[in-house]
Amino acid sequence: MPTPIISKRAPIYADVPDEKWNDWRWQLSHRLNSVEDIEKVLSLTESERKALQTQGLFRVDVTPYFISLIDPEDPNDPVRKQIIPVSEEMNAFTSMMEDSLAEDRHSPVPGLVHRYPDRVLMLVTTQCASYCRYCTRSRIVGDPGQTFNRQDFELQIDYLKRTPQVRDVLLSGGDPLVLAPKILEELLTRLREIPHIEIVRIGSRVPVFMPMRITQELCDMLAKFHPLWLNIHVNHPNEITKELAEACDRMSRAGIPLGNQSVLLAGVNDCVHMQRELVQKLTRIRVRPYYLYQCDLVEGSGHFRTPVAKGIEIIEGLRGHTSGYAVPQFIVDAPGGGGKIPVMPNYMLSMSDHKVIVRNYEGYVTTYEEPTEYKSHDPKTCKFCQSKRPEPGQTGLTGLLDGEEMFIKPEHFDELHNRDGLQHRLKDENKWKPLGIGSGDLNK
Repeated sequence: MPTPIISKRAPIYADVPDEKWNDWRWQLSHRLNSVEDIEKVLSLTESERKALQTQGLFRVDVTPYFISLIDPEDPNDPVRKQIIPVSEEMNAFTSMMEDSLAEDRHSPVPGLVHRYPDRVLMLVTTQCASYCRYCTRSRIVGDPGQTFNRQDFELQIDYLKRTPQVRDVLLSGGDPLVLAPKILEELLTRLREIPHIEIVRIGSRVPVFMPMRITQELCDMLAKFHPLWLNIHVNHPNEITKELAEACDRMSRAGIPLGNQSVLLAGVNDCVHMQRELVQKLTRIRVRPYYLYQCDLVEGSGHFRTPVAKGIEIIEGLRGHTSGYAVPQFIVDAPGGGGKIPVMPNYMLSMSDHKVIVRNYEGYVTTYEEPTEYKSHDPKTCKFCQSKRPEPGQTGLTGLLDGEEMFIKPEHFDELHNRDGLQHRLKDENKWKPLGIGSGDLNK
């Protein structure tokens, strides 16, 4: 296996002893966040300087390790663009939102997002090792005033105890791995005490921003709470260093399955060939590509956005051109709280009552004959169908396919289409007047 690159320290850190450099607490306490600090490492552009001096922009903090991955003379360096602000962050764009995923609307208690029937997102901190300029939760992340407290934590645990349909808890924030070790261990212990919690997942960019945090001690602690899964966040091959590879190896040896979530970013990773190199390098360090996200409509991210077609093009360039398990799902996280929607190239070209026409990545088109006799699965006699009922109101299209429901209606559908009743109600409210068709009113 090719050896990942060994990260280089920026010249200002040349005299830092290895003992300090490899101490994650030292990395956190020496983060850079001002023009004066960052200028010691990078030659700043006027756009970057203006953004760093502007009040009210999303928080800036960069670990010495991560900023050292940047080519200091290249203003288009893909690592640099992710963490150094530019003046374009101040530009508004169409459909820009503060909470583009409507997480607050799906939050029954502070810090807990219950969007899907059987799983929840548990926000355990608002702090990160470094801050991504396209952060979906920039409305709260990085703000010390938004930190979750002990009372919020107890409310989250109480909600989970009272909600037996939840079997999967995803810890995020902020970044769970910046928590004090004792607090993280207590959190995992409390979750494991809830009988119906089957799986715990952690979403973290700490292994990428600060791989020295992934100590053997941490891995041994996490291994006590299996089944536990962890997704990291790598956007570009330049982030895959020897240090990250070693951190991932420690986690893998502790039995933690690893995945990767990327965000599609203009000028950073919107290249089919670069994405192919990224997913192949990830699989070499035993990290399976999981999601490639379309950039959310969050404030300050307009200059990172690409057309959705770019993501489909990338999947087209991966499927068939590399291992199937190296191809992530391309996801549009629906604005307004609709959840994650997978989008992919169209491989099914047509269908009839007895065959389908499909194509492969090369454009090879073939037919697949459907069975002439098929005894349909009977949900009424299936013990799984009878015992694994989704939460009422969230069956979605499966409810239609199972035959239990005949239609899905938009909100107020019946009220809207009850025309006679609607007219009388609006008349009473003095909000509707008939057009008087035939009396000439339409021509006025």
